[in-house]
Amino acid sequence: MGSRPTARDRLGAILARIGPTRNNYKVTPGLYAVGSPGPESPVLVTANYKLSFDTLRFQLDSMNAWLLVADTRGINVWCAAGKGTFSTEEIIYSVKQCHLQELVSHHLLILPQLGATGVAAFQVTKKCGFKILFGPVRAPDLPAFLKNDNRADEAMRSVTFTLRERAVLIPVELYLLVKPLTLFFLAGILLSGIGPSIFSAATAWTRGLRLMSATLMGIGCGTILVPLILPWLPGRQFWVKGLLPGLAGGLTCWSISAGHISTLENLALLLWVTVVSSYLAMNFTGATPFTSPTGVEHEMRRGIPVQSIATAIGLLLWLSSPFIS
Repeated sequence: MGSRPTARDRLGAILARIGPTRNNYKVTPGLYAVGSPGPESPVLVTANYKLSFDTLRFQLDSMNAWLLVADTRGINVWCAAGKGTFSTEEIIYSVKQCHLQELVSHHLLILPQLGATGVAAFQVTKKCGFKILFGPVRAPDLPAFLKNDNRADEAMRSVTFTLRERAVLIPVELYLLVKPLTLFFLAGILLSGIGPSIFSAATAWTRGLRLMSATLMGIGCGTILVPLILPWLPGRQFWVKGLLPGLAGGLTCWSISAGHISTLENLALLLWVTVVSSYLAMNFTGATPFTSPTGVEHEMRRGIPVQSIATAIGLLLWLSSPFIS
């Protein structure tokens, strides 16, 4: 198996990053050879999500290694460990299914550090005879790790969330909003047309576009601005971090439309932009080292009620403004 990306690999990675293929971008579980591995070659374990698989093998150019690919249902290592598919049982099954003990003599598996939460190392050793060693966090550090007698320094063990790592998450978040945004636009048009004359198509269009513009502002704040300036936003919980950019976006909408629409409409849009930004900011909790699964649940229990109340108030103001202005 080649350890250099082809044009097809690059295209597939782009489509997965953007979103169209992310839920079905996987390889067949099993044992793969990089270069010409032998009995003493290292065995590196990964998920069958193709981005994880490719990220690993592309770092092994000019090396000989075995890649043991576990069936994680096409989910990356970190998420699969949390969901129970990159697990003790799956590693044991993969080892036995591939008859790995007949191919290597060292009986050592190198697992990605981010998979540690899903694997009980002593159980793997007990049930299939292979010891577990957790490698570095990032695949690019693997060559140095292997050359250093399988030892990782502090930098290799540290989880980061740099600007580049945050920015790469933006395209897929935007892609996932296309379908719900279309449905929201249709509903927004209908609701915006309600007024003293029961329903006005002209009013529905003008107010609907105004509502859609505010929604896009909230999306930009929560999905683009929040991850880019994340370390500098106040608060620890992500729904709180999304409030300030949303408020700034809502005030921007207010200043643009001031004098053209009523104060009630402006207040409704201000609330809506802030809520959209706060809600979408929470999408990044599962992609960061800032929160744990229980921390995410705790955050949602606090944030969603506040967002729901603000949405209800904003909707009430939006629907009542034509009757009051």
